[in-house]
Amino acid sequence: MNAASRYARITGTGSFLPPRRLTNADMVSLLAERGLETSDEWIVERTGIRARHFVEDGVNASDLALQAARQALQAAGREASEIDLIIVATSTPDMVFPSTATILQHKLGAAGCPAFDLQAVCSGFVYALSVADSMIRAGTASKALVVGAEVFSRILDFKDRTTCVLFGDGAGAVVLEASDTPGILATELHADGSHVGILCVPGTVAGGQVLGDPLLKMDGQAVFKLAVGVLEGVARSVLAKAGRTEADVDWLIPHQANIRIMQSTARKLKLDPSRLVVTVDQHGNTSAASVPLALDHAVRSGQVRRGDTVMLEGVGGGFTWGAVLLDY
Repeated sequence: MNAASRYARITGTGSFLPPRRLTNADMVSLLAERGLETSDEWIVERTGIRARHFVEDGVNASDLALQAARQALQAAGREASEIDLIIVATSTPDMVFPSTATILQHKLGAAGCPAFDLQAVCSGFVYALSVADSMIRAGTASKALVVGAEVFSRILDFKDRTTCVLFGDGAGAVVLEASDTPGILATELHADGSHVGILCVPGTVAGGQVLGDPLLKMDGQAVFKLAVGVLEGVARSVLAKAGRTEADVDWLIPHQANIRIMQSTARKLKLDPSRLVVTVDQHGNTSAASVPLALDHAVRSGQVRRGDTVMLEGVGGGFTWGAVLLDY
């Protein structure tokens, strides 16, 4: 396979949700104990979320990543020892260092290959997939494991009812392999650091103490307005790069943050609503895990099939956004 004809294709997908499932009714009860009011109707109307999953104490991002990775490897018909690149997209790593990717590598028994984390918040998986695609095309990797894994329940402020009901924990993974047949057709990534303040966790560790606020802060209206605009723009850009049009897209799998943002993007691209993959109702916003979780759900449910053209989109704190267009 020469460099000119070297591409990257997804050969397997996997996902994992921790067993503890909280419905909106559960969240209403949990917040009531803290003297806060919300309702199932309020959450569903504004976000489309009906449930989310939280980890138990002692369960970390690498534990979720391990389960998703094993599923993806099995689907691809590969052993962990065959993987020569591991990238984990996460904003909630197991520890400050080493990377969650190296911890996952050890748990998989795949020592030797490069392994690193990528932090682009909710755009993380799209960023990581783009990096892995570039490394495979360059010939520095042949079989990559790309994972999005989050334990956002650890950084939620349960005194802020406008944010704590939105997020959940989970992991999704893909095996990406070198191929002489195009798989990933085009990618595009962007960021604008001037919007750092609208979605962030403004805390850090120094001198053995947490400095600042270690809990998630979000200006929901500002995030909504920015997300709607950039997702349409990056979708059109990545289509143009690939020489495709909106009519070529079989499935749109955007970051699962808010049903209204997702539906707006589909409308602007003139996609039939039935072509929008939706899991936000059952998973909530799982940040970097949301796109691979939704992709795995769509593959295993029979929605996405071999030969389908799929657009993946991410948008998140940073402010970051990006898209990947691929033939599955």
